[in-house]
Order: sequence, then structure tokens, then C-alpha cells
Amino acid sequence: MQWISRQSYFLDYALSSLLRRKWKNFSLIFIYGLIIFMISSVLFFSEAIRKEAEFILEDAPPMIVQRILAGRHELIPETYMTQIQEIRGIYKVTPRLWGYYYHPASKANYTIMVGNNGPQNDDEITIGNGVLRTWGTISDNQLFFKAYDGETIVLNITDTLDASAELVSSDLILVSESTFRRLFGVPEGFSTDFEVHIRNLSECPVIADKIVRILPDTRPILKEEIERTYASLFDWRSGYIIVLLSGAVLAFFIFAWDKATGLSAEEKAEIGILKALGWDTSDILLLKFWEGIAICFTAFVPAVIGAYIHIFLASAPLFEHALKGWSILYPEFQLNPHINAYQLGVVFALTVLPYTLITIIPAWRVSTTDPDTVMRQF
Repeated sequence: MQWISRQSYFLDYALSSLLRRKWKNFSLIFIYGLIIFMISSVLFFSEAIRKEAEFILEDAPPMIVQRILAGRHELIPETYMTQIQEIRGIYKVTPRLWGYYYHPASKANYTIMVGNNGPQNDDEITIGNGVLRTWGTISDNQLFFKAYDGETIVLNITDTLDASAELVSSDLILVSESTFRRLFGVPEGFSTDFEVHIRNLSECPVIADKIVRILPDTRPILKEEIERTYASLFDWRSGYIIVLLSGAVLAFFIFAWDKATGLSAEEKAEIGILKALGWDTSDILLLKFWEGIAICFTAFVPAVIGAYIHIFLASAPLFEHALKGWSILYPEFQLNPHINAYQLGVVFALTVLPYTLITIIPAWRVSTTDPDTVMRQF
């Protein structure tokens, strides 16, 4: 109890000392808080986008098989399905139809796909919210397409995809199988690729090797490879974020170094007076420790709250153009909060601890000097 009372006295004196230099310390807290805000925003966004990618790929098939011709993705004959299905460990092979459609009016590429939950009627489509925003020539809930042979195809919008998945469904258009083949000229008996479902996921590399031996012109793509591709994609889109993080860290170290170069004349005089009044060096260091803690937490708490609002409530407007990745078709999405003790610990370790320790160094140098020497300098 005595130790707690002693610490409270030091904290009370530290706060009163800081308030005597309130304008200087307020500007210090503002700059310090801005650095913490940037670092926290980057860490919060990185974790949230990683979780979003995991959610997106949660239901992805363990393997996709494509046909390769002259080093490029080619339509795959559906007769290949029988040979793949005969491999031990595979319980289902499903053909997929998907492709890209360029719309001159919006100057954007859209993904057209035959989905399991898509429309069954040939004149109906389901679209993502980004299509609805950017198509530009929607009339009476109808979209006009130009097929591969120049024929105009009119399709009715019957539904829109869930906005919560807009990060990947913003540019998506779901159509029936016959409409897809009519639009792109894909003949019967051919698909874009195959979904391969495997009973024991640990056997995926072995089964992929067997598929290549049986069908040398195919390329199996494992789910793990897709996940790495998504990770690389998000890393590319977060390039500006890395630059911001590097700038924030650099600014912090410059700021901390400037603080460590020495105390102001007023602070040195205060330490000299306290030493003359009988304070020990340990007491001076403890006082400066509490001053550093007070500044750190005054900046830390509002900055972390501001970073939370910036990323999860305001949809990261500072990082928006760096991360959404489309030049024309921008998805509108809101990240789900994913904050844990590890993230806060990293922010704390990068900002609070170094600053608190650095502020003690110049105070130790002055407090170990004879009080007369310090006082004669003023």
C-alpha cells in the first residue's frame, strides 16, 4: 500500500509538471498520436484483410484442373472428367464455366460465371453491386450484351449478390449455362476448368501428380496455391500501406531521437532544483518514467480508437485507392473487426515502450551531474 501511495505521488507531480508545459506537450501528444494512429491502422487493416481472404477461400475446392495449350489456359474437354474421376481418392469432379466480358460503355471488365445458385432461365441474370453501379446502360432492369458473333443479347436482372461479399463479387454476373455458351461461343462438351473434390486433403499433391501423368496437357491448381496468390494480390494492393508504415516508423524514430538528444533548459533546471532539495537519481528517473507513461497513454488510447473508426467504420478512406485494386470498378466493402491482444501488443511495443525508455536517458545524464553544475548553467 505504501508503494502504491508513493507511485501516486510521483504520478501526481508528473502530471502537474506536464501541465506547466501544456502547449509543448499537447503538440507532442498530437504528433505522437498521429504516428500511433498510422501504425495501428496498418496493423488493423492487415489482419482484417487476411481474415477476409480466409473467409473468401473457406469454401473453395481443394483443387482446380485446367487445360494448357501453348502455355495458356484453354477450354478443357468434359471427357477428361471420366479419367480424373477414376483416380482413387477423388469423389467428385464438377465442370465450371466462367470468363471475362469487356463493356465499352463503362470501360470495365466483368466476370461472367455459371453458378450453382445462379439463374436457371436463359433470359435472367444475377449481378454484383459493382455491376449495378457502373454498367451505365441499364434500362428497365435489363442489361445488353454483344455476343462473340455480334448478336445483341438482352438479359433481365432478377437478383443482386450479397453486399457483404462485395470484395470478390462486385464485378460478378451469374448466368445460365446455355446463355454463357451463347454469349462466348463455348461449344457443348467443353468447360473452362474442373473443380476436383478430394476425400483426404493431405493426398492433394499426390493426386495432382497422377492427373498430370494421365493428362499431360492439364495443370492442377491446389487450394494452397490459390491462397498464396490471394496473399500476393493483397500484398500488391497494400503497397501504399507499406510505404505509409515505413514513413510512420521512420518519423517515429526521428521523433524519438530528437527527444533523446537532450532536455530543454527548463527541464534541466527543474532536475537541478529537485536534486538540490534532496531527490535521488532514482526518484528523478521514476518521475520521468511517469511523465513518459502519461504522454504515451494520452496519445495511445485516442489514436487506437481513431484507427478502429478509420478502418472498420469509415472503410479506410486513407487507404481506399491503394487497396481496392480496380481502375474502374471499385467495390464498396466494410471490413469486419479483427483485433486481438497480439496486435495491441505490437503497437504498444513499437511506440510506448521505446518512447518511455528513451525519455529516461537524458534525464539520467542530467540527474547524475552535480546540482551546482546544473544550476550554474542558468
